[in-house]
Amino acid sequence: MTTISDFHATSIDGRDVDLASYAGRVVLIVNTASRCGFTPQYAGLQRLFDDYGDQGLVVLGFPCDQFGHQEPGTEDEIDAFCQQNYGVSFPMFAKIEVNGDDTHPLYQWLKHKKSGLVGNDIRWNFTKFLVGRDGRVVKRFGPAKDPESLRPRVEKALAEPED
Repeated sequence: MTTISDFHATSIDGRDVDLASYAGRVVLIVNTASRCGFTPQYAGLQRLFDDYGDQGLVVLGFPCDQFGHQEPGTEDEIDAFCQQNYGVSFPMFAKIEVNGDDTHPLYQWLKHKKSGLVGNDIRWNFTKFLVGRDGRVVKRFGPAKDPESLRPRVEKALAEPED
């Protein structure tokens, strides 16, 4: 059975990250963008990370420039923007593609496990996937779903034991 632990990703500062390092934690994976109408969701994602991080939640941000060219910057520019404007301290990763031939393997898996309202493709930035402590995808949330509204689902996932 495939879980989040089977994937690697490149951090925003260029390091290879074995996502197995998040085994046993609840993970909220989000494709992000700095020039999107949903960009202010960074603040809510950071609050979730601040409020639940010590209980086992980690938020992972994956910048993506596939929707309206809303993430045109370099990784350094994205990192600086997130820290200066939203105080982001959760892990951020290098830009990836979430649709098409060059879809990152993590997103191939996420989309396969939980499709959206109109199919598997990601429709916009700030689509969110909640992964349980067991490494399996629990739920997919659309871009308009405010991070604050995820609290009950996050709390439920944090309360569930790892398989």
